[in-house]
Amino acid sequence: MGLGAVGDSESRFSGYVEGLASVLGHADREGPLRDYCVGLVMPGERKSVEPMAAVTAPGRVAAQHQSLLHFVGQSEWSDEKVLSKVRELVLPAMERDGPIEVWIIDDTGFPKQGKQSVGVASQYCGQLGKKGNCQVAVSLSIANHHASLPVAYRLYLPQEWAKDRARRRKAGVPGRIRFKTKQEIALEQIRWAREAGLPRGVALMDADYGRNAELRRGVTAQGLTYVAGIQSTPLVWKPGTGPKPGRATPKWGRSRRSRSICLRRHGRRSNGGKARPTCCPRALRACVFA
Repeated sequence: MGLGAVGDSESRFSGYVEGLASVLGHADREGPLRDYCVGLVMPGERKSVEPMAAVTAPGRVAAQHQSLLHFVGQSEWSDEKVLSKVRELVLPAMERDGPIEVWIIDDTGFPKQGKQSVGVASQYCGQLGKKGNCQVAVSLSIANHHASLPVAYRLYLPQEWAKDRARRRKAGVPGRIRFKTKQEIALEQIRWAREAGLPRGVALMDADYGRNAELRRGVTAQGLTYVAGIQSTPLVWKPGTGPKPGRATPKWGRSRRSRSICLRRHGRRSNGGKARPTCCPRALRACVFA
């Protein structure tokens, strides 16, 4: 990279940080914000404040550690305003390479060693590829073929945290925060994005979200098309059929009075009777979810 390119990168980085600092509420937060952002992009596996302090201020690590710790844990600034500013700065650049095509519903796990961080619990962590001690954040990102941008981001608070008043009080969890499933959080984010007028796209979700009927119906109610990973147990209706008025749909399998069928059985029929462990496009062709 030439000196001109380096200078241009530094200038764009400074402009980006200044833009974020403009919504933090106090001018004295710009310095810690800049140091925190520098720490995020610098080499290093651990992105907690202590190693970041050593990278950004090697001559005064203890003082820098306290500064970053206060900025992250004590400073009152709005996540929503920061995300809105990020969208304002980044979205126009994304759209120069093409229109927004998809909305991605997903979550991210952050492995943790202790038990004090808000929302940390034994739960599935994507980074580990298995269940482990971690925090989980639900996000909605908009994307095209060139880039993706998180536009909504919320920490998932497990029930064991939501019900523990002492633990909540010690960690500073606001009283207004109540337990919600990850799927409920995702649907709230979808509704917000539609009301905010963000560029439309096809909603994408993995099986952990796609298996949730309320989320699928909610996405459809928002006027969005979706592509979802699903398991083999949900019921579907064949073309031209559906539940009779006032009659409940069976939860599993197929009842004598219903024409609905689970995807596992439909997959077998569409595959010549062979077992199909999960559904496929052939099994879903022209069917609708029960």
